[in-house]
Amino acid sequence: MTGQHRIVVLGAGYAGLAAARRLAGTARDAQITVVDARAVFVERVRLHQQAAGQRIPAWDIRELLERKKIRFVHACATEIDTAGRRVFFDAQHALDYDILVYALGSIAGPESVPGVAEHAYSVATLEDTRRLALSRGPVAVVGSGATGIELAAELGESHPGLPVLLLGSEEPGAWLSPRARTHIRRTLERLGVRIRSDAEVIEVTADGVRLADGSLVESAATVWTTGFRVPDLAARSGLAVDAEGRVRTDGTLRSVSHPEVYAAGDAAVVAGPGGHELRMACATALPTGKYAADAAVARLRGVEPRPLRFRYLVQCLSLGRRDALLQFVHADDSPRRTVLTGRTAAWVKEGIVRGAARAVRP
Repeated sequence: MTGQHRIVVLGAGYAGLAAARRLAGTARDAQITVVDARAVFVERVRLHQQAAGQRIPAWDIRELLERKKIRFVHACATEIDTAGRRVFFDAQHALDYDILVYALGSIAGPESVPGVAEHAYSVATLEDTRRLALSRGPVAVVGSGATGIELAAELGESHPGLPVLLLGSEEPGAWLSPRARTHIRRTLERLGVRIRSDAEVIEVTADGVRLADGSLVESAATVWTTGFRVPDLAARSGLAVDAEGRVRTDGTLRSVSHPEVYAAGDAAVVAGPGGHELRMACATALPTGKYAADAAVARLRGVEPRPLRFRYLVQCLSLGRRDALLQFVHADDSPRRTVLTGRTAAWVKEGIVRGAARAVRP
């Protein structure tokens, strides 16, 4: 590389911090700036613990980045001028860039069902979990995906006697192997969680959730764990995006419409094994953030990077602090027959979570 290139990373989640950390080691003659609306980094994969009343670690982003001489701008990006290569925070303040790494992650999508925005809680961000108010009344967790399962289990274990109901249109863990599904159900029931896997929620009210059959399931607190979406900044700024607003990328995670922009994590469309798009997950964000940084630096050096080669190995689910599930998967994320459960799985899962945190702390 010649001269000092300006590299701006939008987002300080798993993907953004992984990219920044890699850039700090490989683009040492570049000026690296990370932009995020939040001042602290928390492990998103622990937010169900926070929602259940546990304390989880938090790190000051500025302190993390300044250790590696990476500049941090605590602000919300409002516009990307792709022609002028500038990121605006408001009408008066902007950053110029030569390379932009777009890693804004995902947020809750409360507009999917009437009443969710007004009456339901979320666990998508630290701020969301802090708003969750638990009482002695029943808690309805809507969504039988990974987030809903982990939250229901954590609530059941941390608050014995608190009525917890997991509502979904499918069996919890329906995408996993039969053995995994069986373990999830048995563990949830052992923790006192009631399960309804035939429930289609059509409305959330102040008193509970209304189902497609017209019945009302009463709850003192309803937590919505489905319908994640990405910020609309990329779409508003003219980048090529899919129907959900995720940045379309080529095999090197470069924007198909703007070659100076790379995208990683939840906010990017990334092709995986068999042409299947990679799922939103920490397991996707970390490697794609690192790869986007490597691809950008390679091109700055005049070298064409090899396309991303990626495969999944395992899916991990916490089932409280004493149990977990590790589902081994094929390269395309489809389940194998092998699963690991119980305290051993919980110990391995905790190690994976801690390792992910270490991977993004410069």
